[in-house]
Amino acid sequence: MNIDDVLGRLTLEEKAALCSGDGAWSTPPIDRLSVPRIRMNDGPHGLRAPKDDDVADLRSSKPSTCFPTAACIAASWDVELAARVGSAIADEARDLGCNIVLGPGINIKRTPLCGRNFEYYAEDPVLAGDIAAAFVSGAQERGVGATLKHFACNNSEFERMTIDVRVDERTLREIYLPAFERAVARSGPWAIMGAYNRVNGVFACEHPYLLLQILKDEWGFDGLVMSDWTAVNDRVAATAAGLDLEMPGPSNANDARVVEAVTSGKLPETVLDERVRRILTVAERAEQSGIDTDNPLSQPTDEHIAAHHMLAREAAADSIILLKNNDGVLPLDPDRTERIALIGRFADTPRIQGGGSSKVNATRIESVREAFTQPGYRGVEYVPGYDESGAADAHHIDGAVRAAANADAAVVVVGLPDAIESEGFDRENIELPNGQGDLIRAVADKQPNTVVVIVAGSVVRIEDWVDAVPSICFAGLGGQAAGAAIVDVISGSVNPSGRLTETLPKRLEDSSAWLNYPGENGEVRYGEGVFVGYRYHEAKGIEPRYRFGHGLSYTEFEYGPANVSSDSILETESLSVTVPVTNVGERDGAEVVQLYVAPKQARLKRPPRELKAFRKVRLAAGGRDEVAFVLSNRDFAYYDPSFADWIIDDGEYEVQIGSRPDDIRQRVTVHIQATRTFRRELSAWNPMRDWLDDELGRQAFDAVIGSDLVDRLSGGVSAEREKFLNIPLRKVPQLTGGAVAEEAIDRLVEMVAGDAQ
Repeated sequence: MNIDDVLGRLTLEEKAALCSGDGAWSTPPIDRLSVPRIRMNDGPHGLRAPKDDDVADLRSSKPSTCFPTAACIAASWDVELAARVGSAIADEARDLGCNIVLGPGINIKRTPLCGRNFEYYAEDPVLAGDIAAAFVSGAQERGVGATLKHFACNNSEFERMTIDVRVDERTLREIYLPAFERAVARSGPWAIMGAYNRVNGVFACEHPYLLLQILKDEWGFDGLVMSDWTAVNDRVAATAAGLDLEMPGPSNANDARVVEAVTSGKLPETVLDERVRRILTVAERAEQSGIDTDNPLSQPTDEHIAAHHMLAREAAADSIILLKNNDGVLPLDPDRTERIALIGRFADTPRIQGGGSSKVNATRIESVREAFTQPGYRGVEYVPGYDESGAADAHHIDGAVRAAANADAAVVVVGLPDAIESEGFDRENIELPNGQGDLIRAVADKQPNTVVVIVAGSVVRIEDWVDAVPSICFAGLGGQAAGAAIVDVISGSVNPSGRLTETLPKRLEDSSAWLNYPGENGEVRYGEGVFVGYRYHEAKGIEPRYRFGHGLSYTEFEYGPANVSSDSILETESLSVTVPVTNVGERDGAEVVQLYVAPKQARLKRPPRELKAFRKVRLAAGGRDEVAFVLSNRDFAYYDPSFADWIIDDGEYEVQIGSRPDDIRQRVTVHIQATRTFRRELSAWNPMRDWLDDELGRQAFDAVIGSDLVDRLSGGVSAEREKFLNIPLRKVPQLTGGAVAEEAIDRLVEMVAGDAQ
């Protein structure tokens, strides 16, 4: 396709029509110019290709592999796995005639109450960004585009179509944008989906600062920006602000508004041309991939169905987090555990995914109960333990206790039912359904070898029973093969290696967004600032039940001394870090090596430490690997809105490397020398402290007023001196009874004007 030629031959009406959907799942083709349609479908953890074009029908879709949800994939901390899952979903997209997958979702888990947390990766932007970049690369290497969503600050479902997120610039830059930025830079996604919500008063799909200034101009994003479905409120404003495609369509009335705006001169046609050019560019990529969108298969090929089910099982097992394992209760060796009490309805009727637009019609589903027949356990007695709503009463509990008392071990599968976690609404609390805690305690009281498996898309409170049981696994929503994966871990055929991607608090009130959720009068203020998740807990000294990054193994890993390329670098230089890791246990396993940076000084308030890199290494028993990282200047920087730039303070930074945040094995201190000088603009309203702390300001102050002024005002008393240092320069004439004239203040300000940088 010659894009310039096509663009020159399109009519104004055709241009406007290209910028809205042709039905629920595609862009319109322009047959006379051989412009192909772009077909897209939901697909964060498996393709949801409707059998027809009904956008509202979330139940009827073609079969496809239901992989673990995004929250699970991220819990693996395995970028290679994320890429393989992305590739597999893309292969099925090709089978089903889809050019673009509407995923992954990479919004930050600001609150555990977000009903869609199962679709998002993490509370940390580095983890979310790196997993997303891998998924996107894996999909696009197969010729299927990926879509990062939802841009930006779509961190809860409460009033999501209208809520106005009030967030300061630093928090936006350090927490809510970096995952998108990393994925754009590393993988070049074909598309980004704008969010429903407003950001600082402006709808995200009509936000020129987000879409044009940051995404397209600053980051150089070269794909198309589409709206979330029905997220466009003013199409002309959205087009001017950088939105390329309104979905769904057709949107004849909005097309006409765009035509009228161009005709009247309200919207330059060159702006519309740029939007069309991006759509044509992606259409060309889609055409080159050779996908037949007109004659898709009714389901993935048999080869893909079989191979991808096994990949789903591997991914689910790789994502299971061993939270606790006292006395080595796990694994339950089939040769030494004859009788197992399997308790919990989810063990027989699995919950494999969350509700909403990402719901996949799985090709098959394996339950825990079914999978327990495979490893060789000779006696497994199943009891439901609770009803369909998740609630356990005395009758349920009595049956579970009898089974547990007659077994060598009990496996209790608990969690949240579909009605609690879904797109479209948030959770009311982080509790397990009524009676599940009582069920766990009652079983553990009769059976010392009790293993609890949690099936949920986000964290749940476990304080009421955590001390009663020796072993706990968090399995998340693990997709269609989750049952087999859970048994793989319980039996020991897979060594668990998942890690938490969000802090598990002791109580909801300890979560960072507690005082600023869900919002009032149509606004939600991100008052916690950059202190989200583990950053908040560590800054406040609040001990969670389990930290972000926590997870245990059946083996042990030893870390050797960490080495850095230099113990002193310029801020323009990168830092290489290596650390040897050895599996000193008797089982093969995988270790997640986590690297945090802790500034020892900060001009602005910063989190005590932040994740900056990670790597998952697989080591046979006795195996060793040299794990290497490269840290850039951004890994030591913070964003200062007063300079609209990323800044590194001159000084020392500690590089911390470990298995978990509470298990740091190696610490190395590095001095970073700042090479840039940043000066704040001084005005008459700055306190005298600012003037005296600034070299040029102090020189001007001395020349015009005299360095002894503060001493004279304070009478040499230190407490009084502090008081006067905090007084704005503008007040000096009044404080001195006119001895310092107002003209002197104006002259002082003029002397430093233009020197700030």
